[in-house]
Amino acid sequence: MSSTSAMQCIGISVKPHDERAVGLLGELQRWLLQLDKTVLIDRSVAERAELDLATQQCQSVPVSSMADRVDLMIVLGGDGTLLHAARHFIGSGTPILGINLGRLGFLTDTPVGNMFDVVEQVMQGNLQITQHDALHVEVMRRDQRLAEGYAMNDVVLERSAVPRMIGFEMAIQGQFVFRMRGDGLILATAAGSTAYALSAGGPIVHPSVDAITVVPVCPHTLSNRPIVVPADDVVELKLVEAPHCAGLNLDGVELMQLHEDDHIVIRKGGAISLVYLPGRHYFEVLRSKLQWAGQLETR
Repeated sequence: MSSTSAMQCIGISVKPHDERAVGLLGELQRWLLQLDKTVLIDRSVAERAELDLATQQCQSVPVSSMADRVDLMIVLGGDGTLLHAARHFIGSGTPILGINLGRLGFLTDTPVGNMFDVVEQVMQGNLQITQHDALHVEVMRRDQRLAEGYAMNDVVLERSAVPRMIGFEMAIQGQFVFRMRGDGLILATAAGSTAYALSAGGPIVHPSVDAITVVPVCPHTLSNRPIVVPADDVVELKLVEAPHCAGLNLDGVELMQLHEDDHIVIRKGGAISLVYLPGRHYFEVLRSKLQWAGQLETR
């Protein structure tokens, strides 16, 4: 990958089926080509955008093949759009810039109105990179690996659509922690601590804290409370009670349906590099996004 001061090849992905995002994609493409940049556009949205790709400087390629080809990846959408694209960049070191077209936008906090100014500054090397760890997940059944995947925000074990509780056991570093009945369990990264885990009563974890948050969802026993464990620990879950199976979701996308005695292993699994302008302060982001009351008093 080229140095940040010589960003020549730019990748773009946008929120699918969003006309505003598609329109902005066209504007960004034309602007980058005027700057004599090479542009790679996510193939899943290129056809819908009806862009002029009849040039060597602008190509339509799968987002899964961009990590080792682009110097900067730009994602227009909300946090969900960014997470969908970012899973293909885990471990690559490629900087990813999120332009917020969603609601809260903890990860994609660059306002769309500042898009061109921010992109220009980033391409000139005026940037701050924050590493966000992913979680790697394996599903085992009778010592056979059925599926694996990555989550940037959270891994969620949940009951099926039938409103019956599930039961599961959790061990950390081989040590039994608890057996619980309830609606499910959330394992969240620091970045994911402000997503579903926060809604379920989990704590907000600063991005610099290398940790996994374990948050029970509607536990049958109220003594089951959220805990925070080191990110290097290996977490194991075993589904022991599931009258109508259960679901395993990674960043809101179902990986597979689970049955009793299925075994899930979660461990740290690489990182993505998110780009922000220098001077971004995490607590200022929290105050803004969560609408915390109170201002600093001047005396």
